[in-house]
Amino acid sequence: MTILILGSGGREHTFAWKIVQSPLCDKLFVAPGNSGTAEIATNVNIKVTDFEAIKTLVLEEDINMVVVGPEDPLVQGIHDFFLNDDQLNHIAVIGPQKAAAELEGSKEFAKEFLFRHDIPTAAYQSFDTNTVEDGYTFLETLNAPYVLKADGLAAGKGVLILNDLNEAKAELKSMLVDAKFGDASSKVVIEEFLDGIELSCFVLTDGKHYKILPTAKDYKRIGEGDTGLNTGGMGAVSPVPFATDEFLNKVEERIVKPTINGLQKDNLPYKGFVFIGLIKVGDDPKVIEYNVRMGDPETEVVLPRLKTDIVEVFKAISEERLNDINIEIDERAATTVMLVSGGYPEAYEKGKEITGLQHIKDSIPFHAGAIIKDNKIVTSGGRVMAITSYGNTYQEAIKKSYQNIDKLHFDKMNYRKDIGFDL
Repeated sequence: MTILILGSGGREHTFAWKIVQSPLCDKLFVAPGNSGTAEIATNVNIKVTDFEAIKTLVLEEDINMVVVGPEDPLVQGIHDFFLNDDQLNHIAVIGPQKAAAELEGSKEFAKEFLFRHDIPTAAYQSFDTNTVEDGYTFLETLNAPYVLKADGLAAGKGVLILNDLNEAKAELKSMLVDAKFGDASSKVVIEEFLDGIELSCFVLTDGKHYKILPTAKDYKRIGEGDTGLNTGGMGAVSPVPFATDEFLNKVEERIVKPTINGLQKDNLPYKGFVFIGLIKVGDDPKVIEYNVRMGDPETEVVLPRLKTDIVEVFKAISEERLNDINIEIDERAATTVMLVSGGYPEAYEKGKEITGLQHIKDSIPFHAGAIIKDNKIVTSGGRVMAITSYGNTYQEAIKKSYQNIDKLHFDKMNYRKDIGFDL
C-alpha cells in the first residue's frame, strides 16, 4: 500500500515511525512532514488544508490510504471531500467526517453531545458577544476557580482557568469582545471547575465497533510543578499509574460505550481516533473534552506501546471490521519529554541547529518543530522534539529520556525536568 500522513508534528513522525514497520506499507508520504519524517518517508510540501493539492498528490502517487494527524483538516471536512469525489471515494481516510469532527471543532457542540447521552461532565453555559452581561452573572453563581473555553479551535491554548472573579470577567470580555483567540472565541463556554487529576483515554472506532488504546497523562503547563502558561504539551507518561482496572472499567461503561453509541444515534460518521480528555474526581471519571485525533505528545507514548501492526488496524477501521482485530499492548511503560524553543509558548526564534542526535541510545527522538535546512536539522517551531523511552516502570523510562536529553543541544533549548514526578 501507498500511504499519506497529513501533518508536521511529533504525532505525525510517530505515526510514520509506526507505519513504516508494517509489511503492508510499500511507500509512505508525509505532507508537509518534518526532519524526522524526511529520514523514513517522502515529505511533500503541501498544507494540510489544501484539499485540491492533496487530491493531486493522491492521484499522481496512487495513494491508497490517508491518515489525518491534526484537527484542522478534519474540522474543515477532508473526509467528506474524499467521499464526495468520484476519483477519491474509494480511498481509506482515517479520521471522522465533518459532522463528527464538531466534537472538537465546537466546545458547545461537545457539551450538548455529552449531556444528550448522559455522559458525566461539568455543568456549563455558553455565551457570545450579545450575552456578555449574562456571562458575568453566570460567573457570579460559580465558585473559583473559573473555567473559560473558546468554543472553536485555538491550537490547545483556548482554555483559561482563573482564580479571581474580576479577572474572569475581564478575560470573558477579552475573548468575546476583543477576539482574544480570533474567531475561536466568538463564543465562549463557561464551565464549573472539576477538582481532580487529569488523564487521556484513546479509543479507535470504525463507527460501529471500538478498541481502547493505552491511557496517557500529558503535562500542559510550561513550568515545573504545573505552573505558567498552557502549551501544546511538555511531556507524557503511559500507562497512567492511578488508572486502576476498576477505574478504567468505569471509563469504558460510563464514557466510552455511551460515546460510541451516541455517535451512531446522532448519525455522526466516525472512522478514526477518539481522544477523551478525562478528570478523575474522587474515584469517578468525568469528561473534560473530546478531540477527534490523537493527542500530541501522548501519541509519542501510546503508539510505541502498540504491538499490533497499525496499518492492519487502519485497514480494519476503513472496512468496518475493527472487531476482528486483536490489539496487543507492550507491558512496558513509555515516557516522553518535549524539548521546546526558548520563549515558547510566547515569542521564540527559529532556525537553531540541533546537535547530538547521533549520540542518543535507548530513546527515540520524535521530531516535531524541526526541519532540514542546508543539510542541518534546525528548529522550526515552539515544540521541537519529543524524547521517548521505554522502561519496566515509568520512573526507569523517564530517567532514560533525561539521560539522552543531556546529549542534545540547540540554542535556548528548554524542557520540564519534572515530567511524571507528580505520580
